[in-house]
Amino acid sequence: MVMRRYIPALRGVVLSHSNLHFPSKIAVIQADCPFLICPIEFDAAIWSPRVGMKLMGKISLSSPDHVSLLLHRTFNVSIPRHHIPKNEWEFEYGPAENDPEYGAGATTEDTEEGPSKSTEGDVGGKWVHHLTHAKLGDADGYLTFTVIGLTVANEMLSLLGSIQSDPFSPEHLPESGPAAKASPTESELERAEVQNEIQLADDDESDDEDTFKTLGKMSEDAAAQEKARRLAVEKATLAEKEKKQKRKAENGESKKQKRKK
Repeated sequence: MVMRRYIPALRGVVLSHSNLHFPSKIAVIQADCPFLICPIEFDAAIWSPRVGMKLMGKISLSSPDHVSLLLHRTFNVSIPRHHIPKNEWEFEYGPAENDPEYGAGATTEDTEEGPSKSTEGDVGGKWVHHLTHAKLGDADGYLTFTVIGLTVANEMLSLLGSIQSDPFSPEHLPESGPAAKASPTESELERAEVQNEIQLADDDESDDEDTFKTLGKMSEDAAAQEKARRLAVEKATLAEKEKKQKRKAENGESKKQKRKK
């Protein structure tokens, strides 16, 4: 089962894990924390794509602005228009949805070769070679691309791809509109992940410190209350003893006076 959750500490997506065990039989207790801290070890298969890798995905959607692919039936890949060679490929618009012959209301007719089928990813148009008119990708709709960027949103990993021969050339920029933000490089992503891990560690440490401070304060308050209660009990006991001694002395004086009479 693919978890699909990107874990910065592992720099990838956990596909599976096994051989979970405790390396030590001893657990650690920090201050007054009621929980035990137990390190664990396990074997995991991590899907960790890197910038510059060549992968293959299946085309799921074609539009004038980009081509969407599905990688391993799980991960989304986007190839923007400026990373598709414009001197080789051009976008061919498909029929309009309200066209009675090709639209949503069109009926499927059987031909001599068999029933007609709509190709996946062709809805709205497709990218074709400007000379051979061949469709982008192979016969099954798979396309090989180069990874030029990684995006993590809501703990989900998606890729940015290119089919240019030199995908990292500065020439491959959007033709119009505001300048697109450059895709982060692998080193930048690693630095961001490290900073994120450091920030998370600092937050955990500060949370632990706050918890320990709160527990320490509660312990000090409880000790102060117990000390005040003991002092009150000692004062009450001392006052009771003084009263008893005073009564005893008064009784002794009265007995002496009776004897004299």
